Amino acid sequence: MKKYFLSLFIIVGSFSAALPQSAVEVREAKIDSILSLMTLEEKVAMCHAQSKFSSAGVPRLGIPEVWMSDGPHGVRAEINWDNWGYAGWTNDSITAFPALTALAASFNPELSADYGMAIGEEARYREKDILLGPGVNIYRTPLNGRNFEYMGEDPFLASKMVVPYIQNVQKNGVAACVKHYALNNQEKWRGHIDVQVSDRALYEIYLPAFKAAIIEGEAWSIMGAYNQFRGQHCCHNEILLNDILKKDWGFDGVVVTDWGGAHDTDEAAKYGLDIEMGTWTNGLTSSTAFAYSNYYLADPFEKKLKDGELAEELVDDKVRRILRLIYRTSLDSDRPLGRVNNKEHHEVARKVATEGIVLLKNEDDFFPIDPEKKMKIAVIGENATRMMTKGGGSSELKAQFEISPLQGIQERYKNAEILYSMGYASGAPVYGRELPSPYDADSLRAAALETVKGADVVLFFGGLNKNHYQDCEGGDRLEYGLPFGQDELLKQIAEVNPNLGLVLISGNAVEMPWLSEVKGLMQGWYLGSMAGHALADVISGDVNPSGKMPFSIPKKLNDNAAHSYGEISYPGDSIKQVYKEDILVGYRWHDTKKITPQYAFGYGLTYSDFEISDVKTEASTYGLDETIKVTLTLKNTGDRAGKEVVQLYVGKKKSKVKRATKELKSFAKVIVEAGMSQEIEMEVAVRDLAYYNESISDWQIEKGSYQIYVGQASDDISEVLTVKVN
Repeated sequence: MKKYFLSLFIIVGSFSAALPQSAVEVREAKIDSILSLMTLEEKVAMCHAQSKFSSAGVPRLGIPEVWMSDGPHGVRAEINWDNWGYAGWTNDSITAFPALTALAASFNPELSADYGMAIGEEARYREKDILLGPGVNIYRTPLNGRNFEYMGEDPFLASKMVVPYIQNVQKNGVAACVKHYALNNQEKWRGHIDVQVSDRALYEIYLPAFKAAIIEGEAWSIMGAYNQFRGQHCCHNEILLNDILKKDWGFDGVVVTDWGGAHDTDEAAKYGLDIEMGTWTNGLTSSTAFAYSNYYLADPFEKKLKDGELAEELVDDKVRRILRLIYRTSLDSDRPLGRVNNKEHHEVARKVATEGIVLLKNEDDFFPIDPEKKMKIAVIGENATRMMTKGGGSSELKAQFEISPLQGIQERYKNAEILYSMGYASGAPVYGRELPSPYDADSLRAAALETVKGADVVLFFGGLNKNHYQDCEGGDRLEYGLPFGQDELLKQIAEVNPNLGLVLISGNAVEMPWLSEVKGLMQGWYLGSMAGHALADVISGDVNPSGKMPFSIPKKLNDNAAHSYGEISYPGDSIKQVYKEDILVGYRWHDTKKITPQYAFGYGLTYSDFEISDVKTEASTYGLDETIKVTLTLKNTGDRAGKEVVQLYVGKKKSKVKRATKELKSFAKVIVEAGMSQEIEMEVAVRDLAYYNESISDWQIEKGSYQIYVGQASDDISEVLTVKVN
């Protein structure tokens, strides 16, 4: 062993003593020298799992293992070496951050940077090399069980929010692993469904956030999706991984399978996969002494390499990428130490939560509710007390604490009498199964109706939860309406006490047959450790809400584009599915087809009122390499300071190709004091107006007139301007 260490020292040292080289050149030279010392067996061993969440290093050469962890909203508790049971550590509790739908709803890239830094510090403290997140799959259907893990329906919003998250995670010497690449937009049949989508929709809708994560965010790793695309699984897909990711985008990092996402040795070897994880689900289905040796990129891979069926340059490329990741993480001498569960992280979680909460309805100024007033508040709903950091599949967390909505209300409303009744109940969170509630539904309903009698205010905390068939990995929702009898309960409560406000705890849109019966409505998401405090901040008015919907809420399920085309579009025929709506996803569909949503993309009220005026462009005609600059005045006409998100969309009415009416191209979140105005400048590069031309397999910009739409939601446009592109 000493001989190998000496050889490595001499080789690496000789580079250091040579003429000045960039850090990248030095690193790449080190990697080449290490590769020359490795046996074929050692190379292959680095390309597949050795445990549930680690892959092998090379001890004799001082190359460390690679340790990974879920997930995008917090660092998951320690899992046993070879099964999915928790290890039972006493020092693996963490801060639970809001789910990424809440982060996207903030429309605040600066907050995304804070989020990435905080979660990166916690991953580093836990000695993780790869954090399996963030997720940027597009919100295509409100039934998708994992929508809460993603950043909404718009590729531009997701792109702007994902880049600072990744950059700041990686400042901690922890690789972000953007997922699930690509087209993993449902959980039903996710392991095999073959997605058929046009090149134009692929490039314009489903790839931009991944492209931004790789090119702008410089993500060090990426996770393949479970599903197939054009007949190949996404974890070893020639088009997605070799052609687009590694060739076109120049990705120099590591492709990791989703757990169990590999299906073939030849394809895994040739078509872009670098590290295979989770094959055969529990790792111990083989009778051999070491089941991981039977992975597709393990013994079968090694045999094909030795027999000459596969070129050794294939394994060398994979190992080179893995070594590059190791040098960026565990072998980085400047890697910080990390920290966990500190006050600053709790403050980040709380701020993200408060800025993500969306006020959807506020009849008769139901919100804010005065926290100093003496009154009786009836708090109803299982979601007022249920821990939402548990359940949901791989994103579940072992939070050091979780402030429930009820606790948050109790601590903020010291002068009020708080009465609580569960009202409805679900079963316990168990991955892959739906358990029945242990409570009698009629008794719960009767108790809730009794509780609201005589209350000054009723706050109903309902929505979904992270059980199977709710917002949960492994199964899509079975219905668009609220589960567990909540629709009926809400109507009954409104009959007894009409001063009713509803806070939806969910990561998905829901049908709203009770909307006319509630005075106030908030979208409250899954907000993590500080959930109750953040909700109380906004309900009390301590914080002026500023969140905007990152996806459209259709009135009925068939108003959603994916569902409007029948089963072949969603969920498919169990073998394949066709994205028949093409580029018309979310608000693009509602706008273009003139289907009014319940609540539009970009919509969200505040306790202030804002007006947009004096919208102007710097010029009327622009060239290919120019930037369209739009200036405007935003005035706060309310009586309190508040934040507003000004949104800029672009459309082209007379186009030679099918287009959405308008597409988001810029946004700005600004704070304005009561009665004051602020000048805002927004920019759109002319090149960003290109569409993907399938006939030339490239981006193309049409000449002619374009419409600039400026407003406060996709359906709330204050001004439309026209510019010309030469």
